[in-house]
Amino acid sequence: MSHTFHIPVLGLGYSIDTPLKVARYGISSTLSIVDDELIERMRAYHLSENGQHYSPIPKTEADYRSKRITAYLNFIDQNINSQFEQLKQSRFIPGSEICKYFELLPESSPLKHGYELMMEYPEGESKRIFQDVLRKAMKIGAADVNIMAKVDKMNFVNATYTGDENTDALAAFRGFANSTLNAAVILSAGMNPRLYSYIEHFSDFLPDDDAHFKKKIILKVSDFRSAAIQAKFLAKKGVWVSEFRIESGLNCGGHAFATEGYLLGPILEEFKTKRTQLVDELFTAYQSVLSLKGINLHQKPDQSVSVQGGIGTAEEQNFLLNHYQLSTTGWGSPFLLVPEVTNVDQRTLDYLAAAKEEDFYLSNSSPLGVRFNNFKNSTSDVQRRERIDKGRPGSACTKKYLCNNTEFTIEPICTASREYQHLKIKQLQSAELSLAEYESELNKVTEKVCLCEGLCASAYLKCDIIKPKESKAVSICPGPNLAYFNNSYTLGDMVGHIYGKTNLLANTNRPHVFINELNLYIDYLQAEIKDQLLHFNDKKRKQLANFKKQLNEGITYYKNLFAQAPDLKLPNLSACFNLLEISQLKLNQLSII
Repeated sequence: MSHTFHIPVLGLGYSIDTPLKVARYGISSTLSIVDDELIERMRAYHLSENGQHYSPIPKTEADYRSKRITAYLNFIDQNINSQFEQLKQSRFIPGSEICKYFELLPESSPLKHGYELMMEYPEGESKRIFQDVLRKAMKIGAADVNIMAKVDKMNFVNATYTGDENTDALAAFRGFANSTLNAAVILSAGMNPRLYSYIEHFSDFLPDDDAHFKKKIILKVSDFRSAAIQAKFLAKKGVWVSEFRIESGLNCGGHAFATEGYLLGPILEEFKTKRTQLVDELFTAYQSVLSLKGINLHQKPDQSVSVQGGIGTAEEQNFLLNHYQLSTTGWGSPFLLVPEVTNVDQRTLDYLAAAKEEDFYLSNSSPLGVRFNNFKNSTSDVQRRERIDKGRPGSACTKKYLCNNTEFTIEPICTASREYQHLKIKQLQSAELSLAEYESELNKVTEKVCLCEGLCASAYLKCDIIKPKESKAVSICPGPNLAYFNNSYTLGDMVGHIYGKTNLLANTNRPHVFINELNLYIDYLQAEIKDQLLHFNDKKRKQLANFKKQLNEGITYYKNLFAQAPDLKLPNLSACFNLLEISQLKLNQLSII
């Protein structure tokens, strides 16, 4: 691996073509394969930009969703490999692409040390041999894909169910499995037994004699218990998890899957102490299943752990990698401010660069019913309020990826749709609610927005492929950590910041990543208590009491960690202890009646 960080998936459209922009430099990134319409349009766009013929895959074609995804991923694979080969053959001249590849590497990289030594060599045969050695050692960045496992809509043709293999998640998975990409699929947002059982049918996920895979499985998880349950299920199906990608429950972009008060530090500690035992357990089950398939595997495949969510400095990056023995860290939201890497339209980019902490908030705007990180100045929120003012809340719902509600209909519809919101508001109007209760419930209904369109609009705007009469309203879901970055940056700027060559936050007062997450959890608990005031029951009371208990235990862990970890390299250790004390005082003032 060339780099010690990766770029996670960023919404639907924001990182849909990021591998085309960074893979040749050895940087791994992830794109979403939820939206086949977006994928088809981006394939048409990039083929046109590259002067290549585009042959459309219409919705009338059998298995069109899977085929669209395969076609786009094959294009990505062919293109990034072509870019990489061209880069490798370029000359070692300052400012060239091949020099940029090496200069982006971390200072700790042996490959970078070799490059710097080579550049000092006098011209001649020895230098040319050295350059050839360096070229052979270069590695391309991975173009990984992400599937939200539970976003798995059942599909019908003429009211006839098309079968389990044609649900959205399975069709998307098949699209990746049939592609030429040697990469990983990141399965996120919980366990889907139907999808997980489907994986074993594809040979690319089986190991070779050296325990290597053409395609890998990565689980995005928020705690050890969930990781173990999912990995054991997969192992018993003959599927190996190559990486656990731990994401902060709240200090992240997109959907926020809050844990039961378990903080990132203690979670990482549990993985550190239990990972060897877990690997042994998984391999025993995995080996037995493979033997039934006629595969005798004696060597354990690699299994790594990475982390993402709210990391903001090189010191945090280095500490997390070293103290918790991680393979990489994920830097997502900051790359929204890097125009050469992600698809953020100019208006949204300007607002993001000027944003303050209060502009980022945890909302209920997702139709999935999961908390969603939101941005106050997004045009989708402006559009949502305008529709409410006109007496027509909700959206048209043309893509239907998030249709999961059958409260009023036999066939599932989306809670952000105009149809659902009209029916729900009629129900509220007929209920005997006080004015305050009615307004509260009304806000919950109309807060939902169409993410299918909103998370694609920015890519269409930036690429100038927006269709006439198509909505230009942009939804964006950065993590709250983005508030501390206040400019637009180049790829070199951001990578330099990650590795400590530069400091983009030099004049910014920003608490440590662990403390930031802790405070987000305390705010979350406070909001939960407030929401439950009129509807408290014993079950909820016990749940919130345990939540608070876990937060207090997390604070104790951090106090011990800060006191015992000299490699933490915090710039102001006393300030960190003070902030922990303040956070604990605030937490203990919260009363769970």
